Amino acid sequence: MSFVGRLLHSIRDTERLDDETFVDLAYRFLLGRASDEAGRRHFLGRLRGGVISRDIFLRTLVDSQEFARTRLHTNLGTSIHEGRGRFVRSLPRAGRIVDLGGSCQASARGALVELGYPYRFERLTIVDLPDGERHELYRSDGGPAVGVVQTEQGPVDYLYQSMTTLQPIPDASVDLVYAGQSIEHVTRPEAATTCREVWRVLKAGGFFALDTPNARITRLQQDEFIDPDHEHEYTHGELSRDLTEAGFGIVEAKGINHAGPITSRAEFSEEAVARACGLFSEIEDCYILAYVCRKPDGAPSG
Repeated sequence: MSFVGRLLHSIRDTERLDDETFVDLAYRFLLGRASDEAGRRHFLGRLRGGVISRDIFLRTLVDSQEFARTRLHTNLGTSIHEGRGRFVRSLPRAGRIVDLGGSCQASARGALVELGYPYRFERLTIVDLPDGERHELYRSDGGPAVGVVQTEQGPVDYLYQSMTTLQPIPDASVDLVYAGQSIEHVTRPEAATTCREVWRVLKAGGFFALDTPNARITRLQQDEFIDPDHEHEYTHGELSRDLTEAGFGIVEAKGINHAGPITSRAEFSEEAVARACGLFSEIEDCYILAYVCRKPDGAPSG
């Protein structure tokens, strides 16, 4: 049974309710509020005129921006996951991809595919630590994936080692390197080494995309690292400077999950950040920093 079907089934004796009661009940159940005058008048007129059915009315509320903003994303973790998915779906098309720290505990297909990367690729190589060297938060219950995993996007293979070295990947052989929630797991000097390796394996004109927690916002939530495995959480100023100094041109800098006009910890609200799901231009005011960088055309591998 569909989600809307379950909603209809959960409202007992819907056939016996008049349209006005049904509309108000649906607003309270789905949007958590009473129906407003304009909305009530609009939907009652369409229901009574036979323009829409009750099923379509419920689907309209479920598909509304208000439902997505205020009801769908109330948990910060799942909301960030959705926001990161939107970022991944905006990445450039690439044939040869390397994903740094891209294993997924729930799927051998890896994080990039699970987050919805929309294009077919020739090969995706996930570079991640062996299971025994990971923090216990990131160990896989079923053990590490082995061999080549076939996905609807293309073949995925694994290279179990630190992302600070990308050997044996050849120089100038990769179109896109993605580091999703991984750069913060190494020290800042190690991150600089990683950037040099990313530069080496990327083709001229290739892309380096990454997302990572925004220290300016996470420190409002908690003084220390939110994740005990984080070595360094960056501000926008720090990371954009490091990427530029590594030679990359920043093509796009976006924030994921807007935190609003926060000026003190007293104003921080996980629920408010969870509801502000999406990509935003005000990167410094977002919970996650997200960048698409490019190795310039004609740039040497070394």
